[in-house]
Amino acid sequence: MDLELKGRRAVITGGSRGLGAAIARELAKEGMNLVLLARDGAALARFGAELAETFGVSVATHGADLSTLEGVEGAARAAEAQGALHGLVNCAGATKRGDFFSLTEADWDTGYDLKLRAAVRLSRALWPSLKAGGGAIVNIAGLGGRMPAGDFTIGGSVNAALLNFTKALADVGIRDGVRVNAINPGFFRTDRLAHSLRATVEQTGCAPEEAETVLLQKLGVRRFGEPSEVGELTAFLLSRRADYLNGSAIEIDSGARRGI
Repeated sequence: MDLELKGRRAVITGGSRGLGAAIARELAKEGMNLVLLARDGAALARFGAELAETFGVSVATHGADLSTLEGVEGAARAAEAQGALHGLVNCAGATKRGDFFSLTEADWDTGYDLKLRAAVRLSRALWPSLKAGGGAIVNIAGLGGRMPAGDFTIGGSVNAALLNFTKALADVGIRDGVRVNAINPGFFRTDRLAHSLRATVEQTGCAPEEAETVLLQKLGVRRFGEPSEVGELTAFLLSRRADYLNGSAIEIDSGARRGI
């Protein structure tokens, strides 16, 4: 299926590794020009050059601390300088997992500043450009927003807030012609999976080499996801093929969340 994304331009936060990098790769494969944002500017530049050479697209990179208003404002200016914008993927943000009483004020601030406030600020800053280009926003949230867990109080509450924000902004988008949707990834083979496997060892006492099997059994699914699968879904949501999808939060988790 041709998603008709060739020549359009998307901004991706957290674009240097993990799901953000996988999303960038899939969008570049579809022929989209990209603006990649992340804290590690050097790693971002290397990855951007690789995508440009491999897929023949334009890839601009900008290193910024998106947990600050100044960082977001600078990133927005850099993105708009590249020309018309048609998509924004808010993927930056990792929240600390652990015992609730051991989490610090700094842990909570970091989780909210980078994952929620960065998405809010960048969506607001780039909204006029996305409106002009008839664009779309995809927020990468997570299952924790709908599956609370005692060791994931920061991540779960941040994701729940991001889902609420997605739905609210989609209502504004009806007026302005900007679609806003969210993706709730399950457990994917990125660096973050290693944290979940370590937590599984700590909670169950299983051997490290058994952690994958134990976690899969706990989740009740056959396998972990491949990051490219999130990238493919993101590409669809940014495309005009998904024109009737607005305000949706789509789980891609092999059925791990069993609520309605």
